[in-house]
Amino acid sequence: MHEMEQHPNPGNQREPFEHEDLSPKAIFAFLIGLAVMCALVAVLLKGAYWGLDRYDQAHQPVQSPLVRATSNPDARRAVPKTETSQKIREAFPQPRLEENERGELRDVRLHEEEQLNSYGWVDEKAGVAHIPIERAMELVAQRGLPVHPQAGVTPPSPVNLGREAATKEDRSRPAPKPQEKQP
Repeated sequence: MHEMEQHPNPGNQREPFEHEDLSPKAIFAFLIGLAVMCALVAVLLKGAYWGLDRYDQAHQPVQSPLVRATSNPDARRAVPKTETSQKIREAFPQPRLEENERGELRDVRLHEEEQLNSYGWVDEKAGVAHIPIERAMELVAQRGLPVHPQAGVTPPSPVNLGREAATKEDRSRPAPKPQEKQP
């Protein structure tokens, strides 16, 4: 009991504990050091790229005398795109590499949209036409989808109905008794 009187609270009150996690001075010192290091790295990278550019310019190969001289020594003669495209079309068969993917895809989609939303002939000689999607959906809703007979089932026709009627037994009269054959 005597021990209980010395330590009435079971918690550890006499042990020292930390009053702060980090001091504001340490946090600010770290942030300032981080900013200085970032600035130093940026300056070093800028200097490295500047040095590499200078090295690259000093070690450029001599330009061919066949290339026209321009006011800008870094400029190269560019052939007009239409001229190049025409030569490629003449020299290479289909399919070719795409020159302008987005433009060509846009043109394909516009053509598809135009075809899906307009009337026109698919094969005029055979009498096959295309109609807008909206109109086709209206027609399907009105008429329903075509029904195809299942495999092995004969579709009803006047000839087949007549055969069925002829082969069925007549139920209005009693069935005739089978006659025995005479030897």
